[in-house]
Amino acid sequence: MGSALVEISNQLAAAAERAGSSVVNVGGRSHGSSSGIHWRRDVVVTANHTVKRDEDIAVTLADGRSLKATLVGRDGGTDVAVLKVEGLGESPAQFSEASAARVGNLALVLGRHQENGLMASLGAVSLVADSRRTWAGGTLDRYIRLDVALYPGSSGGSVVDVEGRIIGMATAALSRVAPLTVPVSTVNRVTATLLEKGHIPRGYLGIGLQPVSIPAELKTKLSLANTNGIIVLSVEPGGPAERGGLMIGDILVTLEGHALEQTDDLQAVLNADAVGKSRKVQAIRGGKLVDLSVQVAERPRRS
Repeated sequence: MGSALVEISNQLAAAAERAGSSVVNVGGRSHGSSSGIHWRRDVVVTANHTVKRDEDIAVTLADGRSLKATLVGRDGGTDVAVLKVEGLGESPAQFSEASAARVGNLALVLGRHQENGLMASLGAVSLVADSRRTWAGGTLDRYIRLDVALYPGSSGGSVVDVEGRIIGMATAALSRVAPLTVPVSTVNRVTATLLEKGHIPRGYLGIGLQPVSIPAELKTKLSLANTNGIIVLSVEPGGPAERGGLMIGDILVTLEGHALEQTDDLQAVLNADAVGKSRKVQAIRGGKLVDLSVQVAERPRRS
């Protein structure tokens, strides 16, 4: 038994050492710091909620060097912020797809303290589920909850398997229950968009909505699977919805064949990929089903 525990201990230490070379410290707030991951050449990703300023950001590397970082962009929906760090070079990180994560797997969360260096906490994967929309409006390609202590300054650090491969970024901001992993595929998707555009486009129809129950007799008459729909309360003049023929009082029931019962159902399909594309909408109008086509616009950015 003793030799087996020693072997496990040594394997975990080796995994931390292997993955730790890509974990950096991020100075992006007035009090304290957070962690980040050297993700690709000259790029660091970190937890958006820990970057409290847009300028005067520095990263401290495993070898003790401190480099100036420029904020490329941030996505509150997935809690990912992307930093450009000139001279950082290629990343030594090795990655593993989140699909390999199983409930009960051991997981290390690695962060980096500015003065004390690498820090680790050990726990287990406590829940794995399919793609899920966060309360902040983003989408995680895989929902991975961790039973692990996330020490101050560890948000933005690596979630690592026992082989030292990164399965995602640790965050305490997307769940009130426990820390989550932002999977590698999600970080890659968000990072690519932020590097290209500087922001995450959101789909926009220009309508005000509210869920509403569909009467049983109408549901039967129209052969609907929906129990609820989303009623249109307002239509922005000249907006995508008005141009597509939507009217106040319409009850939306499907978009591209996806049932719409809550406003979140609509937001889930108005992602960056939908911007600029026409989407088929089915609505109840005057007790009958009507089919419309609406071209999704990009949500105006707040100044």
